[in-house]
Amino acid sequence: MQSLDIISVNLWHILISLANLLLIYLIVKKFLFGPVKKLLNDRQNAIDAQYAAANDAQRQADESKAEWENKLQRADDEADAIIRNATETASYRADQIVEEAQVKAEGIRRRAENEAILTHKNAVDGIKREIVNVSSEIAEKMLEREINASDHRALINSFIDGIGEGDGGDH
Repeated sequence: MQSLDIISVNLWHILISLANLLLIYLIVKKFLFGPVKKLLNDRQNAIDAQYAAANDAQRQADESKAEWENKLQRADDEADAIIRNATETASYRADQIVEEAQVKAEGIRRRAENEAILTHKNAVDGIKREIVNVSSEIAEKMLEREINASDHRALINSFIDGIGEGDGGDH
């Protein structure tokens, strides 16, 4: 019989054990679960704040990247515009230089033509003066003496020789 007493279930012991378990649970819940739960919540909030900060930083980085890409694109566009403007200016200036050169060449050509005409006119005038001088010399010689055929040929040859010497001596 005694062996049954050892195995027997005591209802009071079970109730006291349950009361102890409930009391320990309430104490642990009050002093341990609350702070642990608060600590876990604080950590979760901190992690959420870090994620939010990281997302904000990522968003700002993306905005900065987009802004810099826009600035870079504007700089490229501005550089293209500067190059295009410089090319147009250089082309315009080259056209002006060519036009000025053509005007100067035309002026030089006109001066050369005028000088050639003037030189030709002076040469013609010189020849005319020479012919007048020679004619007057021939007339003087003819008046001084009577001319026969041999004198006439000699006079013409001397006239031709005088023209050749007159051209070489003037220039």
